[in-house]
Amino acid sequence: MSFEPITIVDQGSFFAGGTIKTWEGTFDPYHPTDAGQTLRGDHSYCFYEIPANARKYPLVFLHGFGQSGKTWETTPDGREGFQTIFLRRGFGTYVLDQARRGKAGKTAAGCTNAQKPDEQYQVFDIFRMGIWPDYFENVQMARDEETFDQFCRQCTCDTGTLELAAQSSSVAAACDRIGDCILVSHSMGGGMGWAAALKSPAVKAIVSFEPGSNFVFPEGEVPDPMPSSAGPLEAYGVPLETFKALTKIPVVIYYGDNIPAEPNANPGQDQWRVRIDMARLWADAVNRHGGNAKVYSLPEDFGIYGNTHFPFADLNNIEIADLMSKHLHAMGVD
Repeated sequence: MSFEPITIVDQGSFFAGGTIKTWEGTFDPYHPTDAGQTLRGDHSYCFYEIPANARKYPLVFLHGFGQSGKTWETTPDGREGFQTIFLRRGFGTYVLDQARRGKAGKTAAGCTNAQKPDEQYQVFDIFRMGIWPDYFENVQMARDEETFDQFCRQCTCDTGTLELAAQSSSVAAACDRIGDCILVSHSMGGGMGWAAALKSPAVKAIVSFEPGSNFVFPEGEVPDPMPSSAGPLEAYGVPLETFKALTKIPVVIYYGDNIPAEPNANPGQDQWRVRIDMARLWADAVNRHGGNAKVYSLPEDFGIYGNTHFPFADLNNIEIADLMSKHLHAMGVD
């Protein structure tokens, strides 16, 4: 397949946010100990490309659990990912690695790096390719062994504990450095994205693919935990005046296919049933306070079937990109 050349006028990378820890004492270069030395960590990493005649707002891509910025690059079966697709459409693209993950793996909070076998449950079942070892009949994912191998290998571990405050602050710091932007999040990055938008006025819109945790509500309006066969899903509260920052920007959320409407014994699917339900309650709360948030089911609302937890990397990712482009235009941020 041949492509038209892309003219890139600027390209680079940087770290944003994070902390510095300093050990007591005075550093002696001739007798080095910890005394007087520093340790930097808990920053985000950002790689960016700016095309010629870039659109007003760049896209800032934020990955989810077990992932890195690779999420948005080439798809596991070798096609262009959203990083390049939207670069071709004239958007500056900034691809983040969250703090304590990938190229932002350095942490000041104490390093952990435990690995465990989880590819059948985490990669296949939770990411909704199917129910191991069988793919869903309509799945928009290449079924060859090489694609699954590549998907498994793009998963990466946390080097430290997940802390919403620390990691969302590093995302907010990146957005502050970039300037006015559109935050495009995925999965666990969805909740991190809400928290970052509460901290950074640079976030002018949010597109979120299958947000999965840390839904934030005004205090006094937090819904009860939602039980599923994968465990309960809980939300949290912030003061109403803080929450109102989310009512000042347009938000669009997408969920893919093969999410059950009723309780299901398969935890890989059932956890997404409660997540889309929680997302709808969250959007209701945003809109109740004057915001503009929409939650879409790709099969129910657009007749687009078979998408996994990674619609932007599925076989029909151009169709998903077209849909996102349409909504960016409708929100007035393209």
